[in-house]
Amino acid sequence: MLLPHLASRLYGTPLLIARSKLEVILSVLGERIGWPEPTAGLPAYPVPRSQSACAPGISVIPVHGTLVRRALGVEAASGMSSYGEIAATIDAAVADPAIAGILLDVDSPGGEAGGVFELGQRIRAANALKPVWAVANDSAFSAAYAIACSASRVFVTGTAGVGSIGVIAMHVDQTVRDAKDGYRYTAITAGARKNDFSPHEVLTSDAHAGLQAEVSRLYDLFVAHVAQMRGIAPALIRDTEAGLFFGPAAVASGLADAQGSLESALLEFNTFISARDSPRLLAHRSPRSESRSLPRSAPRSITQKEIFSMSAPNQDDVLAASDAAQSVELPDPDSDLALALDAARTEAGAAAHATAHAQALAVAELCQLAGHPERTAAFLAQGTSEAEVRRTLLAARATSVEIASLIAPDAAASRSTQALANPLMAAVNKRNHQEI
Repeated sequence: MLLPHLASRLYGTPLLIARSKLEVILSVLGERIGWPEPTAGLPAYPVPRSQSACAPGISVIPVHGTLVRRALGVEAASGMSSYGEIAATIDAAVADPAIAGILLDVDSPGGEAGGVFELGQRIRAANALKPVWAVANDSAFSAAYAIACSASRVFVTGTAGVGSIGVIAMHVDQTVRDAKDGYRYTAITAGARKNDFSPHEVLTSDAHAGLQAEVSRLYDLFVAHVAQMRGIAPALIRDTEAGLFFGPAAVASGLADAQGSLESALLEFNTFISARDSPRLLAHRSPRSESRSLPRSAPRSITQKEIFSMSAPNQDDVLAASDAAQSVELPDPDSDLALALDAARTEAGAAAHATAHAQALAVAELCQLAGHPERTAAFLAQGTSEAEVRRTLLAARATSVEIASLIAPDAAASRSTQALANPLMAAVNKRNHQEI
């Protein structure tokens, strides 16, 4: 039985997938789509399923197998994972009050381009509510890395690889085979480009140029996505030339933060969450005593400013601040002055935290009401104010080609009702009220 719909998702369309995996897919599916004979099949990747937390309060979400926008209900048979299923699982974890953090267990060669960057922005938006970490266990290539790098911290196992930041598109010319089999195809079309990428025709120079332009456009989006999520200069990402980086090389390249197994990542994640959720305990510990008692490998606290800036702090600023701090004479950690300073810092931090969450909530609600929830992460990353977000969305609405409404004026839901209808917005509201 031929499956032409699979062929349309493999040929003549740009893919974010490692070349080696693409060769395996083409060899296995060749006969079923009427093209080159298969060689040998390989076991399918495990099918993603919602897993129980391997540590208290941490939801481990698998990102396994070839990635597609829509799996059309064939995940179990094909080993595919859909972006929609992954997004739904993340939304459920964000809305679950028993979950304090999300860990993405990534083992995938990549897949389709459509939908992956939207999922990446959704992950970063979720990270503003609950920390999201990722582990390359054992591969996070191409589209899978676009997902993994959207987490705020990325681990690689000792044998794991990341990268393949590139785009590939394939075209098969089977005109010689058609002639050998006695077939000659004639396409009756309207529009000179309607028959581009047909396997029964030689690829024209115009069709080649058009496909190359789309591949280049998606590559620019991919580079910009990784640059935003990892805080790496786009030029350095392009310099990787879509190469693969394994173990220590992945950390040295800046594409990962640390090397460790899934179990060690869970342990560090649990320590991070415990420290973050114990402000009273931390408030009575001076900087000196904390630096003496915490092990070197303990995860540092991520500030709200770093979460929303989504970029690494400037190295020169860090060094200058460190030198200045060393030149200051600190009071005795047990003195009344030290305790008062600690209390003041804690109160100021709580106020800043509440303000940041209120701002994030307002921006998310505006984007949701405007029908553009995918823009939330970008606005938060740029630090855009609520007023500026409103102006931008209104301007975009006013200049859109078509404005339509499916809601009767007398049946419009309130702003709070619309927000609570979305599990992501409901989680924002609940967390905001708890912390205030």
